[in-house]
Amino acid sequence: MRLIDEVGTQMGVVPVKRAQALAKERGLDLVEVAPNANPPVCRILDYGKYKYEQEKQERDTKKKHKQSELKTIRLRPNIGKHDIDVKIRNASEFLKEGDKIKFTVIFRSREITRPDNGRRLLEQIAEALQEHGAMDRPPIMEGRMMSMFMVPKKRTDKPVSEPKETSNAEPKETSNKVEAGSPAPEQAEASPVSGGDSNAENQNQQNGRETIQADGERQTDAQTRVEQPPVSEQSALA
Repeated sequence: MRLIDEVGTQMGVVPVKRAQALAKERGLDLVEVAPNANPPVCRILDYGKYKYEQEKQERDTKKKHKQSELKTIRLRPNIGKHDIDVKIRNASEFLKEGDKIKFTVIFRSREITRPDNGRRLLEQIAEALQEHGAMDRPPIMEGRMMSMFMVPKKRTDKPVSEPKETSNAEPKETSNKVEAGSPAPEQAEASPVSGGDSNAENQNQQNGRETIQADGERQTDAQTRVEQPPVSEQSALA
């Protein structure tokens, strides 16, 4: 079996007898927690505490998933104001817990001849409970009784977030406009600089050409002197 100790440490696959010996040495129980696994998984723990935590978890789960119940509240057409307030208070608690309520007005003897009294009573109760519930079925006569159903109100309203404060001051606009007829500052300053650079460059190119031309003329004169043969003294005397 695969063994897990009391602090949750994986101890690997060990024989059953060794797992039982370890649990006995530590004064705890050996509990199989996953019998369908391959190999089965066992844990060394306190079995009494383990069962208590499981039952507590089941109770919490049942509370969270509570099923709605049908509560019945009986009334008389000539009920007093104080009694109506008590019935309304109890009904509001039922609706808050998520239960459905059936209001029943019972008519006796000659009270059946005035069903409007029971209808007005039920409508008054529905109006008083409109914050906690809604009318599922309007008042209807059923023999000598008039009944009305109310269900809890679904809370779909989301909390409204507070609006963020916005400044009413208009944002300052940086204007890059330039008056007509006047050049942009950067362009006005750049123009003479660029013109001076171009003139200096042209002057340098012209000076370079003149230097190259002078060097070429000197080289031509030197070649001419080398190519002419020297004149002998006899030729000169003749």
